Amino acid sequence: MKPLFIAIAAAILAPLALASGQDASDARHAPGADPRAAVASKIPGAKLEDVHVTPIPGVFEIMRGTDAAYVSADGRYAIAGDLYDLRSNVDLTENQRREARLSLLAAIPESQMVIFGARRSPHTITVFTDVDCAYCRKLHSQIAEYNRLGIRVRYLFYPRTGPNTESWTKAEQVWCSADRNDALTRAKLGETLHVRVCAGTPVAREYELGQEFGLEGTPAIILGNGDMLPGYVSPADLAQELRSIDR
Repeated sequence: MKPLFIAIAAAILAPLALASGQDASDARHAPGADPRAAVASKIPGAKLEDVHVTPIPGVFEIMRGTDAAYVSADGRYAIAGDLYDLRSNVDLTENQRREARLSLLAAIPESQMVIFGARRSPHTITVFTDVDCAYCRKLHSQIAEYNRLGIRVRYLFYPRTGPNTESWTKAEQVWCSADRNDALTRAKLGETLHVRVCAGTPVAREYELGQEFGLEGTPAIILGNGDMLPGYVSPADLAQELRSIDR
Protein backbone atom coordinates (compact mmCIF):
# COMPACT_ATOMS: atom_id res chain seq x y z
CA MET A 1 0.00 0.00 0.00
CA LYS A 2 1.38 3.44 -0.93
CA PRO A 3 2.37 5.84 1.90
CA LEU A 4 -0.16 8.46 0.82
CA PHE A 5 -3.00 5.96 0.80
CA ILE A 6 -1.95 4.75 4.26
CA ALA A 7 -2.17 8.33 5.56
CA ILE A 8 -5.58 8.78 3.99
CA ALA A 9 -6.80 5.45 5.38
CA ALA A 10 -5.64 6.45 8.84
CA ALA A 11 -7.56 9.69 8.59
CA ILE A 12 -10.70 7.89 7.50
CA LEU A 13 -10.49 5.41 10.35
CA ALA A 14 -9.86 8.07 12.98
CA PRO A 15 -12.98 8.83 15.02
CA LEU A 16 -12.28 12.54 14.71
CA ALA A 17 -12.51 12.31 10.92
CA LEU A 18 -15.89 10.63 11.11
CA ALA A 19 -17.24 12.87 13.83
CA SER A 20 -16.33 16.04 12.01
CA GLY A 21 -17.99 15.08 8.71
CA GLN A 22 -20.86 17.50 9.34
CA ASP A 23 -18.42 20.32 10.09
CA ALA A 24 -16.67 19.65 6.80
CA SER A 25 -20.00 19.76 4.98
CA ASP A 26 -20.87 23.09 6.61
CA ALA A 27 -17.47 24.49 5.61
CA ARG A 28 -17.98 23.41 2.01
CA HIS A 29 -21.27 25.28 1.77
CA ALA A 30 -20.12 28.42 3.57
CA PRO A 31 -20.12 31.43 1.22
CA GLY A 32 -16.73 31.82 -0.42
CA ALA A 33 -15.29 28.72 1.28
CA ASP A 34 -12.70 26.73 -0.65
CA PRO A 35 -14.04 23.14 -0.66
CA ARG A 36 -10.47 21.84 -0.74
CA ALA A 37 -9.80 23.21 2.74
CA ALA A 38 -12.22 20.79 4.43
CA VAL A 39 -10.65 17.87 2.58
CA ALA A 40 -7.09 18.96 3.46
CA SER A 41 -8.07 19.17 7.12
CA LYS A 42 -8.90 15.45 7.09
CA ILE A 43 -5.55 14.20 5.80
CA PRO A 44 -2.53 14.27 8.16
CA GLY A 45 0.09 16.67 6.82
CA ALA A 46 -1.94 17.66 3.77
CA LYS A 47 -1.71 21.23 2.53
CA LEU A 48 -4.30 23.12 0.54
CA GLU A 49 -2.11 22.98 -2.56
CA ASP A 50 -2.01 19.17 -2.27
CA VAL A 51 -5.76 19.01 -2.94
CA HIS A 52 -7.17 19.29 -6.47
CA VAL A 53 -10.71 19.45 -7.78
CA THR A 54 -11.58 16.61 -10.17
CA PRO A 55 -14.24 16.39 -12.90
CA ILE A 56 -16.25 14.10 -10.59
CA PRO A 57 -18.52 16.09 -8.22
CA GLY A 58 -17.64 15.45 -4.60
CA VAL A 59 -14.34 13.68 -5.34
CA PHE A 60 -11.00 15.37 -4.73
CA GLU A 61 -7.46 14.40 -5.68
CA ILE A 62 -4.71 14.39 -3.05
CA MET A 63 -1.22 14.72 -4.50
CA ARG A 64 2.08 14.39 -2.62
CA GLY A 65 5.09 14.38 -4.86
CA THR A 66 3.83 12.17 -7.68
CA ASP A 67 1.74 9.95 -5.41
CA ALA A 68 -2.01 10.40 -5.91
CA ALA A 69 -5.21 9.20 -4.26
CA TYR A 70 -8.84 10.29 -4.38
CA VAL A 71 -11.15 11.10 -1.46
CA SER A 72 -14.77 12.02 -0.97
CA ALA A 73 -15.54 15.57 0.12
CA ASP A 74 -16.47 14.46 3.63
CA GLY A 75 -13.14 12.68 4.05
CA ARG A 76 -14.81 9.33 4.62
CA TYR A 77 -14.03 7.41 1.43
CA ALA A 78 -10.79 6.97 -0.49
CA ILE A 79 -10.02 5.49 -3.89
CA ALA A 80 -6.60 4.19 -4.92
CA GLY A 81 -5.73 4.14 -8.61
CA ASP A 82 -5.61 6.39 -11.66
CA LEU A 83 -8.54 8.50 -12.81
CA TYR A 84 -9.36 8.19 -16.52
CA ASP A 85 -11.56 10.26 -18.78
CA LEU A 86 -13.08 7.45 -20.85
CA ARG A 87 -14.52 9.83 -23.42
CA SER A 88 -11.11 11.19 -24.37
CA ASN A 89 -9.14 8.12 -23.20
CA VAL A 90 -6.86 10.34 -21.12
CA ASP A 91 -5.20 9.30 -17.86
CA LEU A 92 -5.92 12.43 -15.80
CA THR A 93 -3.78 11.22 -12.89
CA GLU A 94 -0.73 10.76 -15.08
CA ASN A 95 -1.24 14.28 -16.44
CA GLN A 96 -1.02 15.52 -12.86
CA ARG A 97 2.09 13.40 -12.26
CA ARG A 98 3.78 14.97 -15.29
CA GLU A 99 3.13 18.43 -13.93
CA ALA A 100 4.34 17.39 -10.48
CA ARG A 101 7.57 15.93 -11.87
CA LEU A 102 8.33 19.09 -13.82
CA SER A 103 7.56 21.27 -10.81
CA LEU A 104 9.81 19.22 -8.53
CA LEU A 105 12.65 19.21 -11.07
CA ALA A 106 12.34 22.97 -11.60
CA ALA A 107 13.24 23.43 -7.94
CA ILE A 108 16.62 21.70 -8.47
CA PRO A 109 19.24 24.09 -9.91
CA GLU A 110 21.41 22.67 -12.66
CA SER A 111 24.41 23.48 -10.50
CA GLN A 112 23.31 20.50 -8.40
CA MET A 113 23.41 18.12 -11.40
CA VAL A 114 26.12 16.43 -13.43
CA ILE A 115 25.39 17.36 -17.05
CA PHE A 116 26.59 15.95 -20.36
CA GLY A 117 25.77 17.82 -23.57
CA ALA A 118 25.49 21.34 -24.88
CA ARG A 119 23.07 23.74 -23.19
CA ARG A 120 21.42 24.56 -26.52
CA SER A 121 20.73 20.93 -27.41
CA PRO A 122 17.29 20.32 -28.95
CA HIS A 123 16.31 18.03 -26.07
CA THR A 124 17.13 17.83 -22.38
CA ILE A 125 16.39 14.80 -20.24
CA THR A 126 16.94 14.21 -16.54
CA VAL A 127 18.18 10.80 -15.44
CA PHE A 128 18.18 9.38 -11.94
CA THR A 129 21.30 7.21 -11.88
CA ASP A 130 23.10 4.73 -9.64
CA VAL A 131 26.86 4.41 -10.14
CA ASP A 132 26.70 0.62 -9.75
CA CYS A 133 23.51 -0.05 -11.75
CA ALA A 134 24.31 -2.17 -14.83
CA TYR A 135 21.81 -0.46 -17.12
CA CYS A 136 22.87 2.96 -15.82
CA ARG A 137 26.38 2.05 -16.89
CA LYS A 138 25.14 0.91 -20.27
CA LEU A 139 23.30 4.20 -20.77
CA HIS A 140 26.37 6.20 -19.80
CA SER A 141 28.64 4.16 -22.06
CA GLN A 142 26.62 5.66 -24.94
CA ILE A 143 26.53 9.22 -23.61
CA ALA A 144 28.40 10.54 -26.65
CA GLU A 145 25.73 9.06 -28.93
CA TYR A 146 22.90 10.62 -26.93
CA ASN A 147 24.68 13.96 -27.18
CA ARG A 148 25.31 13.50 -30.91
CA LEU A 149 21.57 13.00 -31.39
CA GLY A 150 20.89 16.31 -29.69
CA ILE A 151 20.03 14.89 -26.27
CA ARG A 152 21.46 16.71 -23.28
CA VAL A 153 21.61 14.47 -20.19
CA ARG A 154 21.25 15.87 -16.68
CA TYR A 155 22.13 13.33 -13.99
CA LEU A 156 20.69 13.17 -10.49
CA PHE A 157 22.00 10.65 -7.97
CA TYR A 158 19.78 7.81 -6.80
CA PRO A 159 21.86 5.13 -5.05
CA ARG A 160 19.29 2.33 -4.87
CA THR A 161 20.86 0.74 -1.81
CA GLY A 162 20.23 3.89 0.23
CA PRO A 163 22.31 5.83 2.76
CA ASN A 164 25.48 4.48 4.33
CA THR A 165 26.17 2.07 1.48
CA GLU A 166 29.01 1.70 -0.98
CA SER A 167 26.98 3.06 -3.90
CA TRP A 168 25.99 6.10 -1.84
CA THR A 169 29.63 6.82 -1.00
CA LYS A 170 30.62 6.49 -4.66
CA ALA A 171 27.98 9.04 -5.61
CA GLU A 172 29.32 11.45 -3.00
CA GLN A 173 32.88 10.89 -4.20
CA VAL A 174 31.83 11.75 -7.75
CA TRP A 175 30.27 14.96 -6.52
CA CYS A 176 33.34 15.88 -4.48
CA SER A 177 35.71 15.37 -7.42
CA ALA A 178 37.33 18.31 -9.18
CA ASP A 179 35.95 17.08 -12.53
CA ARG A 180 32.57 15.51 -11.80
CA ASN A 181 31.88 14.47 -15.38
CA ASP A 182 35.16 12.61 -15.64
CA ALA A 183 34.71 11.14 -12.17
CA LEU A 184 31.23 9.84 -12.99
CA THR A 185 32.50 8.23 -16.19
CA ARG A 186 35.37 6.55 -14.38
CA ALA A 187 33.15 5.40 -11.51
CA LYS A 188 30.69 3.84 -13.97
CA LEU A 189 33.63 2.00 -15.54
CA GLY A 190 34.31 0.46 -12.16
CA GLU A 191 37.33 2.57 -11.26
CA THR A 192 37.95 3.39 -7.61
CA LEU A 193 37.85 7.11 -6.86
CA HIS A 194 40.38 8.11 -4.25
CA VAL A 195 38.41 11.16 -3.21
CA ARG A 196 37.50 12.25 0.30
CA VAL A 197 33.76 12.74 0.81
CA CYS A 198 33.05 16.43 1.28
CA ALA A 199 30.24 18.27 3.04
CA GLY A 200 27.13 19.56 1.32
CA THR A 201 26.68 16.97 -1.43
CA PRO A 202 23.23 16.83 -3.07
CA VAL A 203 23.00 13.02 -2.90
CA ALA A 204 20.57 12.88 0.04
CA ARG A 205 18.29 15.54 -1.45
CA GLU A 206 18.23 13.85 -4.84
CA TYR A 207 17.60 10.46 -3.28
CA GLU A 208 14.59 11.91 -1.44
CA LEU A 209 13.41 13.46 -4.70
CA GLY A 210 13.60 10.07 -6.37
CA GLN A 211 11.42 8.65 -3.63
CA GLU A 212 8.90 11.44 -4.24
CA PHE A 213 8.91 10.34 -7.88
CA GLY A 214 8.10 6.81 -6.75
CA LEU A 215 11.20 5.31 -8.35
CA GLU A 216 11.37 1.54 -8.37
CA GLY A 217 14.70 1.27 -10.16
CA THR A 218 17.34 3.03 -12.21
CA PRO A 219 17.92 4.49 -14.64
CA ALA A 220 14.73 6.55 -14.57
CA ILE A 221 14.49 9.02 -17.44
CA ILE A 222 12.36 12.17 -17.17
CA LEU A 223 11.51 13.78 -20.49
CA GLY A 224 10.89 17.45 -21.12
CA ASN A 225 7.11 16.99 -20.98
CA GLY A 226 7.25 15.26 -17.59
CA ASP A 227 6.91 11.69 -18.86
CA MET A 228 9.00 9.16 -16.94
CA LEU A 229 10.58 6.21 -18.75
CA PRO A 230 11.62 3.51 -16.27
CA GLY A 231 14.77 1.73 -17.36
CA TYR A 232 17.33 1.94 -20.12
CA VAL A 233 16.34 3.35 -23.53
CA SER A 234 18.80 3.25 -26.43
CA PRO A 235 19.94 6.54 -27.99
CA ALA A 236 18.05 5.89 -31.24
CA ASP A 237 14.82 4.87 -29.48
CA LEU A 238 15.01 7.80 -27.10
CA ALA A 239 15.60 10.25 -29.96
CA GLN A 240 12.54 8.84 -31.72
CA GLU A 241 10.47 9.18 -28.54
CA LEU A 242 11.55 12.80 -28.14
CA ARG A 243 10.72 13.60 -31.77
CA SER A 244 7.23 12.13 -31.31
CA ILE A 245 6.65 14.50 -28.40
CA ASP A 246 7.62 17.46 -30.58
CA ARG A 247 5.02 16.59 -33.22
